[in-house]
Amino acid sequence: MTPETTRFLEKANRLLAEADAMLKIGFNEAAGRTADLPAFHGAQAVISEKTGRTVKTHEGVHTEFQRLTKDDQNLPSKLRGFLSYAYNLKAIADYETGPGAEVSAEQASRALEQANRFVAYITILLA
Repeated sequence: MTPETTRFLEKANRLLAEADAMLKIGFNEAAGRTADLPAFHGAQAVISEKTGRTVKTHEGVHTEFQRLTKDDQNLPSKLRGFLSYAYNLKAIADYETGPGAEVSAEQASRALEQANRFVAYITILLA
C-alpha cells in the first residue's frame, strides 16, 4: 500500500471514531454528516492505490470508485451504494430545513455502521 493510500485509510478511521463519539452524546446530525467522510476517504484510498491519483470532488470520487469496483463481485451492492446514501444524509444535515429535515439517531447509527463496514472492506481489499 502506498503512503498516500495509508493516509486516506488512517483519516477514514479517525473520522469513524469522531462520528461514533458524536453519536454517543446525541449529536445525531453531526454523526450522520460525518459518516460520509470515512467512506469518501476510503474510496479515495481505492482510487489512489489503483490509479496513483486522487479526485477532488464528491461526484468525481463517487464516479471513479463505481468505475473501479464495478466488476468486484465481493463488494456488496449496499456498500457500493453507500457513498451516495451517506452524501444524501450529509445534504439533509447541512442544507435542508423543515419537517423531516433532521437526521435521526437511528439514521446516524445505521450510517455509521455502514461506514465502518465500508472502511473495513476497503482495508481488506487493499491489504
